Amino acid sequence: MYEIPAPMLAKSVPAVPDPEKTPGGLLYEPKWDGFRALISWDGDQVEIGSRGSKPLTRYFPELVEAISRLVPEPCLLDGEIVVADGEPGSQRLQWEQLSQRIHPAASRVAMLSETTPAMFVAFDLLARGERDLQAAPFAERRAELEDLLGGVPHPLHLTRTTTDPGLAARWLAEFEGAGLDGVVAKPLAQPYAPGKRTMFKIKHARTADVVAVGYRVHKSGQGVGSLLVGLYDDDGHLHQVGGVAAWSNARRLELIDELAPLVVRDDDGAAVTGESDRSRFTASKETSFVRLRPERVLEVAYDQLEGARFRHTVQFQRWRPDRDAASCRFDQLEQVTAYDLADVLD
Repeated sequence: MYEIPAPMLAKSVPAVPDPEKTPGGLLYEPKWDGFRALISWDGDQVEIGSRGSKPLTRYFPELVEAISRLVPEPCLLDGEIVVADGEPGSQRLQWEQLSQRIHPAASRVAMLSETTPAMFVAFDLLARGERDLQAAPFAERRAELEDLLGGVPHPLHLTRTTTDPGLAARWLAEFEGAGLDGVVAKPLAQPYAPGKRTMFKIKHARTADVVAVGYRVHKSGQGVGSLLVGLYDDDGHLHQVGGVAAWSNARRLELIDELAPLVVRDDDGAAVTGESDRSRFTASKETSFVRLRPERVLEVAYDQLEGARFRHTVQFQRWRPDRDAASCRFDQLEQVTAYDLADVLD
């Protein structure tokens, strides 16, 4: 069995990057909206690891069977697990159906593998047979991947690519209708860099994966009013960076029950509370919150980061059961280029 490394990551950029500004050029791919997965197939066993190093093998038995049956030789693949739904001609990716696959009951996993079967879209090859390809430039790894998986049938797929930034921009606009969420640009000359953000991602909106660190009770006294979220810095320290609100009345009550197993409690079983930093804007507001163990990850949409906090309340997008809390770091956020205010006012 191959050792599964941390996946290579991407940093957000506001537009499709110019390939001439990257030594060796860029290869553009659609950004698939699913579970990032590294799949090890040694000719005998299949192991599926997630971006957060969580094992996914038991949740996708149909992919384990397909990999062992269809892949012609041992290899270590990098790609995305996705689920699609809809009639031919109008299919699109379905995140909700995919997220339901992470379930503790083996019987439900087996049922969902038949009713909402997953696909695997491969976009990199890290090892083939006895050869470790991680040190090879991406152009070589991609050629090897095409040679290995070219013509392999559904549910395994080879992601499409282009070196044309104009076509990549078209994909960014057009593929959203199929449930994809952007474009990825990969330097052709670079080796595989586990855990490093050496690729570029262009999405339709700024989003970030954050970890739930606490919640405030709604002003009515019932349910979750706002969910407090955090990010880790390079030293592994967790910082509170903002909050998510705008839940419906029914959802506020549901969240109390959903988050109950994560509530930090003292020796007497009472919920432990924390206090948010006060400012002149929050001096007259309630800043205490119920602390949660930092284990549950969610994706949020945001407009900008100011200092070490989101400028405004962020919007909940979805839970990310495939992500590990420790991967929710500041370095995933888009770094806005400085600009002189005088030039704006002029």
